[in-house]
Amino acid sequence: MQRGNLETAAANYSYLRGLFGIPLGGLIILAALVNWGVCPLWAFLVAVMAAGAACLPIARYYNENYGRLSPSTRQQARGAVAAVIGVAVVGGGSLLLRGRADWSLDLPVNAIAVSFALFMLISYAIYVGLRAHHVIIWGALLVAGALPVWNGADPSNISNVGLVLAGVAVMVSGVFDHRLFVHTFGSPRVLDREDSDVGA
Repeated sequence: MQRGNLETAAANYSYLRGLFGIPLGGLIILAALVNWGVCPLWAFLVAVMAAGAACLPIARYYNENYGRLSPSTRQQARGAVAAVIGVAVVGGGSLLLRGRADWSLDLPVNAIAVSFALFMLISYAIYVGLRAHHVIIWGALLVAGALPVWNGADPSNISNVGLVLAGVAVMVSGVFDHRLFVHTFGSPRVLDREDSDVGA
């Protein structure tokens, strides 16, 4: 296998382990519920610990069924660039689109949904390449957030709705990323059968 193919496989392994998106998306939704006052802050802190605990069997599932792959230094650098861009896009985009500063555009959009969708599209494009489900899921969030229907409501309420939409998108994208992961690296049952054939 050529080096470029190995690097791509390692990047896909690191970034497409989509089952991690389910607890992460749940935390994003729960953050909105805390902001709305539906549940107390302590419940969110407990949920963070529960999500961390849920990630342990997910990591074990991937490690036991697929082994471990580490991205190359170049791939890690690309991931760092994507993270820096993400902070700039989400933070700067939210302030620019719906901020209270004199220089903000104050557009009737959901700044959280728009900036989060842009961040995810950019980070997937940089790190592993956009797939059809990325474009559909994150494009739908971008369009929903960019519709000019978010004017007149409480800005914090709009942000919370954006968080809920983003959390749902993270979970749905995670499911499709996991399907792509299994398609790329093989079903665990197939891999077990191949291992037993080799040992026979």
